[in-house]
Amino acid sequence: RFQACVYFASVFQSMSCGIHYLASVFMAVTPNFVCGFPGNVSSVLFHNSSASSIEDIWTLWTSTENYIVVQLENGEIWELDQCSRSKREVSLDLAYEYKGNKSAFPCSDGFLYDDTKWKSTVVTQWDLVCDQEWLAKLIQPTFMLGVLIGAVIFGDIADRLGRQRVIWFTSAGQFVFGIAVAFTFDYYSFVIVRFLLAMVSSGYLVVAFVYVTEFVGIKARTWASMHVHAFFAMGIMIVALVGFLVRTWWVYQIFLSIATLPFVLCCWMLPETPFWLLSEDRYEDAQKVIDTMARWNKVSTPCKVSELCSVQQDDVASGRVGDNDTSSTKKHNILDLFCNWQIARRTITVWLIWFTGSLGYYVFSLSSVSLGGNEYLNLFLIGAVELPCYIIACIAMDKLGRRNTLIPFLILSALICVLIMFIPQDFNILIILANMAGKFCIGVAFGLIYLYTAELYPTIVRSLAVGSGSMMCRVGSVVAPFCVYLRSVWIFMPLVATVYFFQLLVGIMALLSGILTIMLPETLGKPLTNTLMEATEIGRNKKSCSEKTPPAHSGTALEKIEMFGQETVSTDK
Repeated sequence: RFQACVYFASVFQSMSCGIHYLASVFMAVTPNFVCGFPGNVSSVLFHNSSASSIEDIWTLWTSTENYIVVQLENGEIWELDQCSRSKREVSLDLAYEYKGNKSAFPCSDGFLYDDTKWKSTVVTQWDLVCDQEWLAKLIQPTFMLGVLIGAVIFGDIADRLGRQRVIWFTSAGQFVFGIAVAFTFDYYSFVIVRFLLAMVSSGYLVVAFVYVTEFVGIKARTWASMHVHAFFAMGIMIVALVGFLVRTWWVYQIFLSIATLPFVLCCWMLPETPFWLLSEDRYEDAQKVIDTMARWNKVSTPCKVSELCSVQQDDVASGRVGDNDTSSTKKHNILDLFCNWQIARRTITVWLIWFTGSLGYYVFSLSSVSLGGNEYLNLFLIGAVELPCYIIACIAMDKLGRRNTLIPFLILSALICVLIMFIPQDFNILIILANMAGKFCIGVAFGLIYLYTAELYPTIVRSLAVGSGSMMCRVGSVVAPFCVYLRSVWIFMPLVATVYFFQLLVGIMALLSGILTIMLPETLGKPLTNTLMEATEIGRNKKSCSEKTPPAHSGTALEKIEMFGQETVSTDK
């Protein structure tokens, strides 16, 4: 009961991460537009159709190469393009085709936007079109850059100050910065506040994975960790729903931010994890948390930390790992992820999987844009399709193991990437099915790596390991949005060829990641480690995990604590 309450309270806030990550999909959309005109319009002409206002013409707009002819009340006739306008020298009659002289003028009177779908976006708010178009294209990459930095910073802080404080701060930060985005006064303040929002959103997501992993026991760890992704996907579906109902960007942003207010009001009740408290030698505080768990779970004979852990430092065990693990209170940094060859090789492989998973996730999402139809429904389905993905991943992880699930799905995603390149363009349905299959496979690997990383590293650097992995993940997500914009920069490369190029890149990296994953140790059914020595041992000798007794300070003690609290709910042992 205690673990369930803590879990659902924590993962509820994960929806806000999915919300803020995808909010710009509708917030920064660029509608149809043309240059403004100096005066009041009397009639409008578009090909063979005429109207009294430009609003009536937008339904006929089919291409950015089109232009609109307007006649003003003073008799002047103007041709309005997207980024330029021309005044006809001779304005005898209103006709769409004109062979006479024209005077070109810049768009000094602003722009006219199609507001049939969106009443206001950040693009229309600050005229981020034409020469300013690149500013609109930087909105999502700068957000992902904030995600990258936040993952490392808050992952490190969580290992130093505790998971509880970081969850408090990042939860409040998501609400405050989320609301603040709606009240920014210009583009630059908008980007800065969104950057800060990205940092706290990433920080929460990283620490939440570690937090729920350390609170739930071995039996429920797979499903609990993987379904954090399910709540993230639910956040994506909420974006689609709110985007369909609210068409003004700042109101849309406020509604999205308010969705997570209930958690902000109660997150201060979440306790610190016993794992982190024990790693900091705070035995009394750990005992208080365990006693609280006992009362909630109605356990009559709660375990005592003093009976499980030796208070004094185990000098012998510490000496086996040298200077890297001489004290449980030592402040650790990213260099500890390379403390020896076993851990260093593990870190490089894990980072590559994180990068590949993120890049593949966004590249396959880019390909799904060609589905057409209702964009709100498409985004909703993109989020919904992830739910069965994680269910199948959980079943495979518990039956086959983490490594044995990760390897085939990485290799399968690589094969699908190659297969897509040989499907004829006329077979649209087959291409769509292949893209969805590729996203499904890379989604399994992407979701699995969070839990696998948390299990591969000890408590003292677990948040740092997940945070640094998330940093590599965000490098991929920073690169991926530029795939969308590459065609406008590299005009000699068609959009289809661009997508194929990046799919081939994902395929090569997925294949390499799958091969390197073979060298990683299996963690299914094993207790979380607490020291770098124990983390190194699980990759050296398979027998050592079953034949040797782990140090009392972390392995056996923490395994008993993991099992504690589940005694009243486990019925099929």
